[in-house]
Amino acid sequence: MQKVIIYTDGACSGNPGPGGWAAILIYGENKKEIYGGNKNTTNNIMELTAIIEGLKALKTECEVEIYSDSSYCINAFNQNWIYGWIKKGWKTSSGEAVKNQELWKELYSLTQKHKVTFHKVKGHSNVELNNRCDELARNAILFM
Repeated sequence: MQKVIIYTDGACSGNPGPGGWAAILIYGENKKEIYGGNKNTTNNIMELTAIIEGLKALKTECEVEIYSDSSYCINAFNQNWIYGWIKKGWKTSSGEAVKNQELWKELYSLTQKHKVTFHKVKGHSNVELNNRCDELARNAILFM
């Protein structure tokens, strides 16, 4: 199985407001940068979108290491929140509907196609590829 590393980030100018997302995919010596945005969105939506688009860019089943500075995204998997939401019919522990549910469902589906491991990166801490994703995501906002 191919091993791929994906760095992701999302950004928003205002929350909600115009936003951008970015992902950097690394396979061996190959590196691909992808990015996009939305005119009216939230930071969490852009963080989720970055991971989703990174996974959607994969052509075959892969072993994937995802690096993100979003506790919202990483903790959902590493602290098993998403499995509780699924078990409760996409409700939180307080019984409220999970926010951004359609994106979470899409992300969960993509994680079932690949062997995915999530890693938390400290934001703005001189992690080169995280900084590059932040730059790409912020630049994507300029085109909204």
